[in-house]
Amino acid sequence: MDKFVIEGPTPLRGNIAISGSKNAALPLMAAALLADSPTTINNVPRLRDIYTFNNVIRVTGAHVEFDEENNRLHIDPTHINHLQAPYELVRKMRASFYMLGALLGRFGEAKVSLPGGCAWGPRPVDLHLKGMKAMGAEIELDKGYVLGKAKNRLPGGTFKLEPSSVGATVNLLLASVLKAEEFTIENAAIEPDVTLLANTLNRMGANIEGIGTDRLTIRQTEKLQGLEVDNAPDRIETGTYMIAAAMHPESELTITNTDPSDLGTFPGSFRKIGARVDINDTEIYVKAPQKLNPISIKTKVYPGFPTDLQAQWATMMTQAPGRSVITDTIYFDRFSYVPELNRLGADLEVNENSVTVNGRTPLEGASVMSTDLRASVSLVLAGMVAEGTSDILRIYHLDRGYEQLEKKLNSVGASITRTEQEE
Repeated sequence: MDKFVIEGPTPLRGNIAISGSKNAALPLMAAALLADSPTTINNVPRLRDIYTFNNVIRVTGAHVEFDEENNRLHIDPTHINHLQAPYELVRKMRASFYMLGALLGRFGEAKVSLPGGCAWGPRPVDLHLKGMKAMGAEIELDKGYVLGKAKNRLPGGTFKLEPSSVGATVNLLLASVLKAEEFTIENAAIEPDVTLLANTLNRMGANIEGIGTDRLTIRQTEKLQGLEVDNAPDRIETGTYMIAAAMHPESELTITNTDPSDLGTFPGSFRKIGARVDINDTEIYVKAPQKLNPISIKTKVYPGFPTDLQAQWATMMTQAPGRSVITDTIYFDRFSYVPELNRLGADLEVNENSVTVNGRTPLEGASVMSTDLRASVSLVLAGMVAEGTSDILRIYHLDRGYEQLEKKLNSVGASITRTEQEE
């Protein structure tokens, strides 16, 4: 097991290119299984979750070829003969559960393990299953597996997602485009990942109306064809590096290969901290303020402030003189990073689904660990502004969601070494 050794503090100066989005790529990979011919996805990041999902897909008999040098993924679904996704693979990441919608939608049958993933909080799949039942599919649970069956033509109907869910919206789209006569998803997620998937499905031959809104209507089509599609840049990686650029008063970064329009309200919140932000086409320039403003935020569904950036924001607020409150209205228990930041010298206090940050506190290097992806990267951000040496343990979480994190940060001035973690 590896760890990061970080020497700080280090200002960041230069350019960082954003990788493809894991969260957008995974639904596209599942969608490729619906086609009767191969699909090529460009700009796919080299991440643990991508490799895991490649293996999940291979179990079905599909051919998967990942050109890592060019970040190009080729999926040929023409020889699928095994309609299962086993526990030993699905437990490693929640997005493997998209196999339920993909296999049920294409073949009318699926056996998929209940998912795993990050260790924080309950993230039930009830909405996925209820939605599939609402369109007419038969769903049963058997010893940790979901068994799904669907006739060639399902009546469809209307299903309202309460609350809105990206994962459930994706799975219901996958399940319905080839099976449901007419199926409407109300309160559908409108994240860029969902919009990209829906537009791609339509290019493959699906009939989806209302794309970009919270009401999607799907009408059955007989078949889908494979295609070549460009994956979106990672908006959470973009936000993470914007925050990293603001935390040291001497930092200035140009973030390239991104799509600022996917960031929702985040740039507006970010500007309030006092940083200079220039947005130009696919680039964002950030110059850190001499003194950060303490800004409180609340996470909301897209286009609101993303829950996947709240840990990084709280870490940034440790360097802002004053009090700020970070409230997560999406997941109420996503604060595993708090005791670890406090070990570094921060002053954070959790109360239900909010954390109060009292800043500015000087941070000093220490050994810290976390239990999820975004908490891990928040500790990396803290380590880069802390005095001395910080050991960030369990960095396998980072390898799930940030492509070449230490290489990118070291290229702009960070001092991060990957080494083996002692048992």
